[in-house]
Amino acid sequence: MYTLSAEKKLAVISALLEGNSIRSINRMTDVDRNTIASLLLRSGDRCAGIIGDSMQNLRCGFLQCDEIWTYVGKKQRRVRKEDSPELGDQWVFIALDEETKLVPYYQVSKRTREAPIQFLWGLKRCLSDDRFQITTDGWHFYRSIQGIFAGQADFAQLVKLFGDYGQFEATSEGRYSPPRISEIISKVVDGRPDPDRICTSHVERNNLTLRMQMRRFTRLTNAFSKRLAHLKAACALHFAHYNFCRVHSSLRITPAMAAGIASEIWPLSSLLA
Repeated sequence: MYTLSAEKKLAVISALLEGNSIRSINRMTDVDRNTIASLLLRSGDRCAGIIGDSMQNLRCGFLQCDEIWTYVGKKQRRVRKEDSPELGDQWVFIALDEETKLVPYYQVSKRTREAPIQFLWGLKRCLSDDRFQITTDGWHFYRSIQGIFAGQADFAQLVKLFGDYGQFEATSEGRYSPPRISEIISKVVDGRPDPDRICTSHVERNNLTLRMQMRRFTRLTNAFSKRLAHLKAACALHFAHYNFCRVHSSLRITPAMAAGIASEIWPLSSLLA
Protein backbone atom coordinates (compact mmCIF):
# COMPACT_ATOMS: atom_id res chain seq x y z
CA MET A 1 0.00 0.00 0.00
CA TYR A 2 1.37 3.41 -0.98
CA THR A 3 1.94 5.79 1.94
CA LEU A 4 2.26 9.54 1.45
CA SER A 5 5.58 11.04 2.48
CA ALA A 6 5.63 13.80 5.09
CA GLU A 7 6.52 16.29 2.35
CA LYS A 8 3.49 15.28 0.27
CA LYS A 9 1.21 15.52 3.30
CA LEU A 10 2.48 19.01 4.04
CA ALA A 11 1.99 20.03 0.42
CA VAL A 12 -1.60 18.78 0.45
CA ILE A 13 -2.49 20.37 3.79
CA SER A 14 -0.82 23.65 2.81
CA ALA A 15 -2.83 23.76 -0.39
CA LEU A 16 -6.07 23.08 1.50
CA LEU A 17 -5.28 25.90 3.93
CA GLU A 18 -4.54 28.31 1.08
CA GLY A 19 -7.97 27.90 -0.45
CA ASN A 20 -7.39 25.24 -3.13
CA SER A 21 -10.05 22.70 -3.98
CA ILE A 22 -9.46 18.96 -3.75
CA ARG A 23 -9.47 18.63 -7.54
CA SER A 24 -6.90 21.39 -7.98
CA ILE A 25 -4.67 19.81 -5.32
CA ASN A 26 -4.96 16.53 -7.17
CA ARG A 27 -3.63 18.25 -10.30
CA MET A 28 -0.92 20.13 -8.41
CA THR A 29 0.47 17.26 -6.33
CA ASP A 30 -0.65 14.18 -8.28
CA VAL A 31 -2.17 12.81 -5.06
CA ASP A 32 -5.44 10.91 -5.51
CA ARG A 33 -8.58 12.81 -4.54
CA ASN A 34 -9.71 10.08 -2.15
CA THR A 35 -6.31 10.19 -0.46
CA ILE A 36 -6.59 13.96 -0.08
CA ALA A 37 -10.06 13.61 1.44
CA SER A 38 -8.83 10.89 3.79
CA LEU A 39 -5.90 13.02 4.93
CA LEU A 40 -8.29 15.93 5.51
CA LEU A 41 -10.52 13.78 7.73
CA ARG A 42 -7.61 12.42 9.78
CA SER A 43 -5.98 15.82 10.19
CA GLY A 44 -9.35 17.37 10.99
CA ASP A 45 -9.89 14.88 13.80
CA ARG A 46 -6.44 15.70 15.18
CA CYS A 47 -7.07 19.45 14.97
CA ALA A 48 -10.45 19.11 16.70
CA GLY A 49 -8.68 17.33 19.54
CA ILE A 50 -6.00 20.03 19.74
CA ILE A 51 -8.63 22.76 19.92
CA GLY A 52 -10.65 20.90 22.54
CA ASP A 53 -7.61 20.24 24.74
CA SER A 54 -6.15 23.75 24.43
CA MET A 55 -9.21 25.96 24.76
CA GLN A 56 -9.81 25.74 28.49
CA ASN A 57 -10.00 28.31 31.28
CA LEU A 58 -9.44 31.17 28.82
CA ARG A 59 -9.60 34.84 29.78
CA CYS A 60 -11.27 36.70 26.94
CA GLY A 61 -12.15 40.30 27.66
CA PHE A 62 -14.22 41.25 24.62
CA LEU A 63 -15.90 38.45 22.68
CA GLN A 64 -17.74 38.83 19.38
CA CYS A 65 -20.05 36.15 17.97
CA ASP A 66 -21.37 35.65 14.47
CA GLU A 67 -22.50 32.94 12.04
CA ILE A 68 -21.43 32.22 8.48
CA TRP A 69 -23.50 30.25 5.97
CA THR A 70 -22.53 27.36 3.76
CA TYR A 71 -24.19 24.16 2.57
CA VAL A 72 -23.55 20.45 2.17
CA GLY A 73 -24.44 18.53 -0.97
CA LYS A 74 -27.13 20.90 -2.22
CA LYS A 75 -28.72 24.19 -1.30
CA GLN A 76 -31.68 24.12 1.07
CA ARG A 77 -34.27 24.79 -1.62
CA ARG A 78 -33.18 21.58 -3.40
CA VAL A 79 -33.46 19.35 -0.33
CA ARG A 80 -36.21 16.71 -0.42
CA LYS A 81 -37.91 14.95 2.47
CA GLU A 82 -36.11 11.68 1.78
CA ASP A 83 -32.65 13.30 1.76
CA SER A 84 -30.12 12.93 4.57
CA PRO A 85 -30.50 15.54 7.34
CA GLU A 86 -26.86 16.46 6.69
CA LEU A 87 -27.75 17.99 3.33
CA GLY A 88 -28.70 21.60 2.81
CA ASP A 89 -27.80 24.70 4.77
CA GLN A 90 -25.11 24.52 7.44
CA TRP A 91 -23.86 27.36 9.60
CA VAL A 92 -20.56 27.91 11.37
CA PHE A 93 -21.05 29.75 14.67
CA ILE A 94 -17.86 31.56 15.66
CA ALA A 95 -16.69 33.32 18.82
CA LEU A 96 -13.66 35.62 18.50
CA ASP A 97 -11.78 37.58 21.14
CA GLU A 98 -11.27 41.16 19.94
CA GLU A 99 -7.94 41.69 21.74
CA THR A 100 -6.08 38.45 20.96
CA LYS A 101 -8.01 37.55 17.77
CA LEU A 102 -8.30 34.02 19.18
CA VAL A 103 -11.22 31.84 18.12
CA PRO A 104 -11.84 29.93 21.37
CA TYR A 105 -14.90 28.07 20.12
CA TYR A 106 -16.85 27.38 16.96
CA GLN A 107 -19.70 25.08 16.01
CA VAL A 108 -20.92 23.62 12.71
CA SER A 109 -24.67 22.99 12.75
CA LYS A 110 -28.04 23.90 11.36
CA ARG A 111 -29.38 27.35 12.26
CA THR A 112 -32.09 26.14 14.62
CA ARG A 113 -33.30 27.71 17.85
CA GLU A 114 -31.27 25.12 19.80
CA ALA A 115 -28.02 25.83 17.90
CA PRO A 116 -27.03 29.10 19.64
CA ILE A 117 -27.78 27.57 23.04
CA GLN A 118 -25.48 24.61 22.30
CA PHE A 119 -22.89 27.01 20.93
CA LEU A 120 -22.96 29.24 24.01
CA TRP A 121 -22.71 26.31 26.42
CA GLY A 122 -19.69 25.09 24.46
CA LEU A 123 -18.17 28.56 24.66
CA LYS A 124 -18.82 28.71 28.41
CA ARG A 125 -16.81 25.50 28.93
CA CYS A 126 -13.80 27.22 27.31
CA LEU A 127 -13.81 30.33 29.50
CA SER A 128 -12.65 31.15 33.00
CA ASP A 129 -15.01 32.64 35.57
CA ASP A 130 -13.72 36.16 34.88
CA ARG A 131 -16.21 38.77 33.75
CA PHE A 132 -16.19 39.65 30.05
CA GLN A 133 -18.10 41.60 27.42
CA ILE A 134 -19.86 39.88 24.55
CA THR A 135 -21.45 41.32 21.41
CA THR A 136 -23.64 39.45 18.92
CA ASP A 137 -25.84 40.34 15.98
CA GLY A 138 -29.55 40.89 16.48
CA TRP A 139 -30.67 37.24 16.30
CA HIS A 140 -33.08 36.95 19.24
CA PHE A 141 -32.01 33.42 20.21
CA TYR A 142 -28.72 34.89 21.44
CA ARG A 143 -30.72 36.29 24.35
CA SER A 144 -30.02 32.95 26.08
CA ILE A 145 -26.64 34.51 26.97
CA GLN A 146 -28.44 36.13 29.89
CA GLY A 147 -29.18 32.72 31.42
CA ILE A 148 -26.03 30.84 30.44
CA PHE A 149 -23.62 33.61 31.51
CA ALA A 150 -25.80 35.07 34.26
CA GLY A 151 -23.85 37.70 36.20
CA GLN A 152 -20.65 37.05 34.23
CA ALA A 153 -21.19 38.78 30.90
CA ASP A 154 -21.90 42.35 29.86
CA PHE A 155 -24.04 41.65 26.81
CA ALA A 156 -24.94 43.87 23.87
CA GLN A 157 -26.40 43.26 20.41
CA LEU A 158 -25.58 45.15 17.25
CA VAL A 159 -28.56 45.27 14.89
CA LYS A 160 -27.89 46.24 11.27
CA LEU A 161 -30.77 47.54 9.20
CA PHE A 162 -30.44 47.17 5.45
CA GLY A 163 -31.90 49.69 3.04
CA ASP A 164 -33.24 49.47 -0.49
CA TYR A 165 -31.11 47.39 -2.82
CA GLY A 166 -32.84 48.47 -6.01
CA GLN A 167 -33.55 45.78 -8.59
CA PHE A 168 -32.12 42.98 -6.44
CA GLU A 169 -34.27 43.69 -3.40
CA ALA A 170 -37.01 41.21 -4.29
CA THR A 171 -34.81 38.11 -4.36
CA SER A 172 -31.61 37.19 -2.57
CA GLU A 173 -30.64 34.90 -5.46
CA GLY A 174 -29.88 37.93 -7.61
CA ARG A 175 -27.54 39.48 -5.05
CA TYR A 176 -23.79 39.10 -5.56
CA SER A 177 -22.66 41.78 -3.09
CA PRO A 178 -23.92 42.83 0.36
CA PRO A 179 -26.92 45.13 0.59
CA ARG A 180 -26.44 48.67 1.79
CA ILE A 181 -26.56 49.22 5.54
CA SER A 182 -28.93 52.07 6.33
CA GLU A 183 -28.60 52.08 10.11
CA ILE A 184 -26.78 50.30 12.95
CA ILE A 185 -28.54 50.06 16.31
CA SER A 186 -26.62 49.18 19.47
CA LYS A 187 -28.71 47.51 22.18
CA VAL A 188 -27.51 46.87 25.73
CA VAL A 189 -29.20 43.65 26.83
CA ASP A 190 -27.52 42.78 30.13
CA GLY A 191 -24.89 44.31 32.41
CA ARG A 192 -22.90 47.44 31.60
CA PRO A 193 -20.95 46.86 28.37
CA ASP A 194 -18.45 49.50 27.25
CA PRO A 195 -20.23 51.37 24.41
CA ASP A 196 -16.93 51.84 22.56
CA ARG A 197 -16.34 48.06 22.50
CA ILE A 198 -19.79 47.03 21.25
CA CYS A 199 -18.65 45.68 17.90
CA THR A 200 -18.83 42.68 15.60
CA SER A 201 -16.46 43.98 12.91
CA HIS A 202 -13.56 41.73 13.92
CA VAL A 203 -15.51 38.48 13.77
CA GLU A 204 -17.12 39.59 10.50
CA ARG A 205 -13.66 40.27 9.07
CA ASN A 206 -12.69 36.80 10.25
CA ASN A 207 -15.55 35.44 8.15
CA LEU A 208 -13.83 36.88 5.08
CA THR A 209 -10.63 35.07 6.03
CA LEU A 210 -12.60 31.85 6.34
CA ARG A 211 -14.19 32.27 2.90
CA MET A 212 -10.85 33.09 1.31
CA GLN A 213 -8.89 30.27 2.97
CA MET A 214 -11.39 27.43 2.52
CA ARG A 215 -12.43 26.73 -1.03
CA ARG A 216 -15.64 25.01 0.05
CA PHE A 217 -16.84 28.37 1.44
CA THR A 218 -16.25 30.26 -1.81
CA ARG A 219 -19.53 31.23 -3.46
CA LEU A 220 -20.57 30.30 -6.99
CA THR A 221 -18.24 27.30 -7.35
CA ASN A 222 -18.65 23.53 -7.39
CA ALA A 223 -16.13 23.16 -4.53
CA PHE A 224 -18.84 23.00 -1.85
CA SER A 225 -18.77 20.20 0.74
CA LYS A 226 -20.33 16.95 -0.37
CA ARG A 227 -20.35 15.45 3.13
CA LEU A 228 -20.80 17.04 6.54
CA ALA A 229 -17.77 15.16 7.90
CA HIS A 230 -15.50 16.87 5.36
CA LEU A 231 -16.93 20.29 6.22
CA LYS A 232 -16.30 19.75 9.94
CA ALA A 233 -12.79 18.45 9.26
CA ALA A 234 -11.98 21.45 7.06
CA CYS A 235 -13.22 23.85 9.76
CA ALA A 236 -11.17 22.12 12.47
CA LEU A 237 -8.05 22.28 10.28
CA HIS A 238 -8.67 25.94 9.46
CA PHE A 239 -9.21 27.11 13.04
CA ALA A 240 -6.29 25.11 14.44
CA HIS A 241 -4.03 26.61 11.78
CA TYR A 242 -5.48 30.10 12.35
CA ASN A 243 -5.03 29.95 16.14
CA PHE A 244 -1.66 28.21 16.43
CA CYS A 245 0.27 28.38 13.14
CA ARG A 246 -0.62 31.57 11.32
CA VAL A 247 0.91 34.88 12.40
CA HIS A 248 -1.83 37.50 12.64
CA SER A 249 -0.85 40.61 10.68
CA SER A 250 -1.99 43.05 13.38
CA LEU A 251 -0.46 41.12 16.29
CA ARG A 252 2.82 39.92 14.73
CA ILE A 253 2.29 36.68 16.65
CA THR A 254 -0.32 33.94 16.53
CA PRO A 255 -3.64 34.39 18.37
CA ALA A 256 -2.74 31.46 20.63
CA MET A 257 0.49 33.23 21.66
CA ALA A 258 -1.42 36.45 22.29
CA ALA A 259 -3.86 34.53 24.50
CA GLY A 260 -1.03 32.88 26.44
CA ILE A 261 -1.83 29.28 25.49
CA ALA A 262 1.19 28.83 23.19
CA SER A 263 4.77 30.00 23.59
CA GLU A 264 5.81 29.77 19.93
CA ILE A 265 4.50 29.54 16.39
CA TRP A 266 3.49 25.95 15.74
CA PRO A 267 4.86 24.30 12.60
CA LEU A 268 2.27 23.06 10.14
CA SER A 269 3.52 19.50 10.68
CA SER A 270 2.01 19.61 14.19
CA LEU A 271 -1.47 19.48 12.63
CA LEU A 272 -0.82 16.37 10.53
CA ALA A 273 -2.41 13.08 11.49
